[in-house]
Amino acid sequence: MSDVLDGLVGSVAFTAVGVLLLLGGFLLVDWLTPGPLRHQIWSERNRNAALFLASALVGVGAIAFTSILTTYAEFWVGLVSTAVYGTLGLLLMAGAFWLLDLLTPGKLGEMIVDPEPHPAVWVSAASNAAIAAIVCAAIS
Repeated sequence: MSDVLDGLVGSVAFTAVGVLLLLGGFLLVDWLTPGPLRHQIWSERNRNAALFLASALVGVGAIAFTSILTTYAEFWVGLVSTAVYGTLGLLLMAGAFWLLDLLTPGKLGEMIVDPEPHPAVWVSAASNAAIAAIVCAAIS
């Protein structure tokens, strides 16, 4: 019975950390793009913004998943490592965004919230996926 209880406590704790990381991903994308992201996606139905946000959330989710899957024997160490690697992934995604913005013409944030489809959003989403994959590989 204690194994079940330990599993439940672990599930709730890791889910809480995961949800906080996902919230961090949302806030990061909101900060990187002009205007309120909630309005862009849910009211304006902006597919560019939705794709970019989705790539960040899936990337952070993959990092949290990999960290949990390869967690250390000690519960608290695993929990902290999930938070640390997830935060690192968010920071690296933001850094890649800024680097891509520097190396390409125009303002990337404005392209992401442009109502017309823009190929730069796909490149930015791929960058998020690549960063997440690199962090996941570094964890395991």
